[in-house]
Amino acid sequence: MELFTALIVIGGMGLVFGGLLAVAAKHFAVEEDARVETICDLLPGANCGACGFPGCISFAENVVGLKADASGCIPGGKDICDSICKVMGIDSVGSEVKKVAEISCLGSRDVAPDKFEYHGVRDCNAALAFSGGFKACKYGCLGLGTCAESCPFDALHMGDNGLPIVDRERCTACGICVKACPRDLIRIADADRTCKYVPCNSKDKGKVVREVCEVGCTGCKACVKACPQDAIVVEDSLAVIDSSKCDNCGECVDACRRSIIKDAAKVHHA
Repeated sequence: MELFTALIVIGGMGLVFGGLLAVAAKHFAVEEDARVETICDLLPGANCGACGFPGCISFAENVVGLKADASGCIPGGKDICDSICKVMGIDSVGSEVKKVAEISCLGSRDVAPDKFEYHGVRDCNAALAFSGGFKACKYGCLGLGTCAESCPFDALHMGDNGLPIVDRERCTACGICVKACPRDLIRIADADRTCKYVPCNSKDKGKVVREVCEVGCTGCKACVKACPQDAIVVEDSLAVIDSSKCDNCGECVDACRRSIIKDAAKVHHA
């Protein structure tokens, strides 16, 4: 009898609490804006995080909540931005300029030697944690493919020479590979720019560079002297080209003693 009474009491309490929870849920319910689902359906669905939010649904919620810009979905580009703006009833803020990832290293295995054999985990971060990496050049690409593995759009793969290659058609400029590279060798740039650039990231003095890489920039300033547009400066022993001044004349290419100055649209791209 006592057991039966206890069951009735517990059951009654469950009904009461259940009713209270139902009332509370109805009272405190937050009405979801239908635009969130509409915008989420427009997005690529990669949940890559390039927008700065955990996933596509979070980005959509923040756009509707006016906490994120409609152009924040980088992989979606201008078309998706235009569609989002239409849903939000605002003028388009999308850019027509396509961007792609750009690699700042030419130090392949045949021109930039290793200082020791590495047999650890095939991950650039893990390799870097072991004595600063196995590459003799402390700024060079380790070539273990961490950037390629991180790309959610299959726009990066490793070449036979141990350097990453960018598929310009697939690349969405999401920037995930930029964050994945422990040596900061990847940047996002305009895909159609015609200027020259120096695919090197070494800050070492010329003597050191010559010892560890056959194609690294030594900061000799030959290109600086040759440039008729004053578009090149040497900063931290590395030549830097100002794309706003460069007219792609090629004088720096002829002057470079290490043949390291390249066309921006022709290096590390498939």
